[in-house]
Amino acid sequence: MEQGHPWLPPGRVAVAGPPVVRTRAIARTYHRGMIAVPVLSAIDLELAAGEWVAILGPSGSGKSTLLNILGLLDRPDAGIYELAGEDVSDLGDTRRAAIRNQRIGFVFQNFNLLPRTSALENVATPLLYRGQRRAARLASARTTLERVGLGEQLDYDPTQLSGGQIQRVAIARALVGEPALLLADEPTGNLDAQSGAEVLDLFADLHRAGSTVLMITHDPAVAVRAERRLLLDGGRLTPVG
Repeated sequence: MEQGHPWLPPGRVAVAGPPVVRTRAIARTYHRGMIAVPVLSAIDLELAAGEWVAILGPSGSGKSTLLNILGLLDRPDAGIYELAGEDVSDLGDTRRAAIRNQRIGFVFQNFNLLPRTSALENVATPLLYRGQRRAARLASARTTLERVGLGEQLDYDPTQLSGGQIQRVAIARALVGEPALLLADEPTGNLDAQSGAEVLDLFADLHRAGSTVLMITHDPAVAVRAERRLLLDGGRLTPVG
């Protein structure tokens, strides 16, 4: 991976205003037949603009459930969730979908890129749902891919890219719409050690540039790269030193 990116400013600029994420007493229970299985209970979380926070926890601790709630892919059973100052707890499906597209970027462990589709077209796809014209979509996608060091691979499809390059395409896709919040689900989980380190270096660059990142991971060696770490266990979040 290229060291340093000229598009990045030398340091983060503090942004005034409400937290990007604020939750109060978020709870979620799943039902397996007649058995209720509490997963989250009384989750209180705040992320300031420009923070990079990692949430650690063992398998089954509810990390993905929490990420899905924060990404408006799932709903809590109780509690309040404010995103960029707006209470999104009880919105209808249409408004939730619009907010996901406009304010949230997702990076998944399994990449979730479109097969047999170029990196450029993959990154441009979220802008299609904003009604942007094709030329504008592709111009934004090109710029974003150049920012993550893939300006020479615009026309490559996922089969022509390494694992680390595929994840950088996925990160570019998450960034292209300039989201308020970037959610990363085990972003190094399917990568070798070198590629994983390069992806974490990119997240560090994005953090320095002011992106707000929430990352879930089971790996303390990954979490330590974040600015702040929280442990999710027993349905609750606690700080990690």
